[in-house]
Amino acid sequence: MNAIYARQSIDKKDSLSIEGQIELCRKFAGNDAEVFEDKGYSGKNIKRPAFTELIRSVESGSVKKIFVYRLDRFSRSIADFSRLWELLEKHGVAFQSVTEQFDTSSPIGRAMLNIVLVFAQLERETTAERVKDNYRHRFRLGAWTGGPAPYGFDLAKITGDGRQVSSLVPNPERSRIVQSIFEAYAKPETSLRGIANALTERGVHGPKREMWDNVTLSRILHSPVYVKATPDIYWYYLAKGLKTELPVEAFDGIHACNLIGKRDRAKNKYNALPDQMLTVANHEGLIGAELWLAVQEKLEHNSQINRANAGKYSFLTGLLKCAKCGYALKIAGSDGSLNLLCSGRSNFSVCDASIQVDIRELEDYIAGQISEILQESPPTEIIPEPSELSAEVLLIEQKIDRLVSALAECSDVSAQYISKQIEVLHKQREELLKRSQHETPDVKHLDFDALSFEEKKLIAKEFIERIEISGKNVNIIWKI
Repeated sequence: MNAIYARQSIDKKDSLSIEGQIELCRKFAGNDAEVFEDKGYSGKNIKRPAFTELIRSVESGSVKKIFVYRLDRFSRSIADFSRLWELLEKHGVAFQSVTEQFDTSSPIGRAMLNIVLVFAQLERETTAERVKDNYRHRFRLGAWTGGPAPYGFDLAKITGDGRQVSSLVPNPERSRIVQSIFEAYAKPETSLRGIANALTERGVHGPKREMWDNVTLSRILHSPVYVKATPDIYWYYLAKGLKTELPVEAFDGIHACNLIGKRDRAKNKYNALPDQMLTVANHEGLIGAELWLAVQEKLEHNSQINRANAGKYSFLTGLLKCAKCGYALKIAGSDGSLNLLCSGRSNFSVCDASIQVDIRELEDYIAGQISEILQESPPTEIIPEPSELSAEVLLIEQKIDRLVSALAECSDVSAQYISKQIEVLHKQREELLKRSQHETPDVKHLDFDALSFEEKKLIAKEFIERIEISGKNVNIIWKI
């Protein structure tokens, strides 16, 4: 049979509707052609319901030729289309774009199709670059770069660089709540959980839902959009290796800051900042610099404590999820025994799951599975090459030099923080130097049972996506 595929992401005045696409294709495919249509789906990828059904029909051998109104209705990605084309050729399925007159049943049609795909991808990437450049330009102007306003602010338009740009203005009620959050957390006896419970009990609605939690509060407390940025804030971020195009004088103690850049979610996203950029925003801050820095110091201290105790019971910590609600499973120790608890149930009261799986039995099973995989894998170099260690040492030395330079110009408040960072880096440098002098690469098969607790955690996260548990049932989603 012949098949017609039509797609439209959104209705536009200057775009042909799905009905119009189908009617045009029928002139070539015939009235008996089967129609597959996706409305409201982008062509950036192939995750579309009707498209998936069409591919199944191709693989079953029931489709002889596919007709589309235009090539980009089928796919806007060269990589996706090249794979799809291989699939079509494998099953002997021809492809025709009726308005562009490309027919893969002929050599010329296939050649022209390749050319069009290349230019379509080029246009897409060029557009993406223009959007990225515009985004960075707005960032340099101090404008809000996009998305909903952070909690405590509303969006507004102001004049900047001769044109209207987005900015943030305080929301009277929510800005007071933000101030109270910072003031409460700065007290030694308070915790994120305590503040979250207090806000929820008072009936204060959170940014996205009624209840407050640790993650929501942590994001607010870490964010520089709230701080009245003084030179101390400049030196604070400089000590972390952050990039900024502005001089220290731009940090006037009135306006807030903004960060852009990708964050590695596999690492501590608030401490690993060298790939991000900082600017002074065009909106005024809510929180004094001294209070904001005191909060950062407490957050960093608590995060170090949490990391030291994280996952102390099992190397599977962080992988365990409740199959019913999706929240993480906690491991609680009591009277020498270990129990799995759904955090959705214990923290948020949104789940009634009862977990009845023995964590030690699960560990033994997974350890056996990983051991088999490791024995079948090529030998592994356990210790990094000296050249790699040398590169790490050089990077640390560069960080130390940068911090020493910053130390000569910063205030007493920042000096204390920078001095601590230098001390930590010196210790890391000495440890790396000892390793480079006394250890040599050890190439062998990894023995999972002989690995340390932390090494087992790393290996488990490399091989396992997540472990879903419900009652006595366990579903292990492997990455391999």
